[in-house]
Amino acid sequence: MSEPIRVLVTGAAGQIAYSLLYSIGNGSVFGKDQPIILVLLDITPMMGVLDGVLMELQDCALPLLKDVIATDKEDVAFKDLDVAILVGSMPRREGMERKDLLKANVKIFKSQGAALDKYAKKSVKVIVVGNPANTNCLTASKSAPSIPKENFSCLTRLDHNRAKAQIALKLGVTANDVKNVIIWGNHSSTQYPDVNHAKVKLQGKEVGVYEALKDDSWLKGEFVTTVQQRGAAVIKARKLSSAMSAAKAICDHVRDIWFGTPENKTWKFVEGLPINDFSREKMDLTAKELTEEKESAFEFLSSA
Repeated sequence: MSEPIRVLVTGAAGQIAYSLLYSIGNGSVFGKDQPIILVLLDITPMMGVLDGVLMELQDCALPLLKDVIATDKEDVAFKDLDVAILVGSMPRREGMERKDLLKANVKIFKSQGAALDKYAKKSVKVIVVGNPANTNCLTASKSAPSIPKENFSCLTRLDHNRAKAQIALKLGVTANDVKNVIIWGNHSSTQYPDVNHAKVKLQGKEVGVYEALKDDSWLKGEFVTTVQQRGAAVIKARKLSSAMSAAKAICDHVRDIWFGTPENKTWKFVEGLPINDFSREKMDLTAKELTEEKESAFEFLSSA
């Protein structure tokens, strides 16, 4: 058995965490021989609920779980971390402007970034889930200057999994048969799910998705909007947000960040992809939104 790693989940009394914690504790993410010290952080009013989560984790009797620490204090939560999964954020309330949401979250992620900088290991891997995830991730990274910026990433894997699943459903194959799907841009309704470079395995051989489907209008229309608006569709149907699929996507994302390729635990940019005019237009649109969010966040950051 290796040394235990310290893994933090914030917003630990919430819906997504409730679907996530068991998978972390049972070895699905970091491997079946990796002991874990699980640290759960939430706000003070949620500590009663968090106690219930703690009881359930104990009752799961998971052999890899060496310790579970529930806290509302950042100095306790962020100490000596190997991995930080930042799920907790200020949710958008009715009548709330996007700017107000951004301002509230800049405050949270500035504080958590500073705590990472002060208490966590410099090798910590940070995964931001709380929305607006891209901008919250940038805020946290900017507030933790001593941690390499490539250690920060935010969750787009849910959109990626949604896109893969839509293609697989349309072609009557499994999601594993679809690869090289790309999600460009913001985790919002401007994101662009791109299958121009995607391949699908049909009858044992790999074919481009456009070639396999022979339905360009679906791929450029309904497919894109379905993926963009899937979160809203789930809320409309369930009256609750997509927690199970979000938790699964977090597990996929963290596992890939942690294990990487067998040689090293790093990621790299894929360069030199040809981009057509349709894609360029969609990418420019979401890039514009990201730039505006970034500028607003930096304004709040300097005044926070």
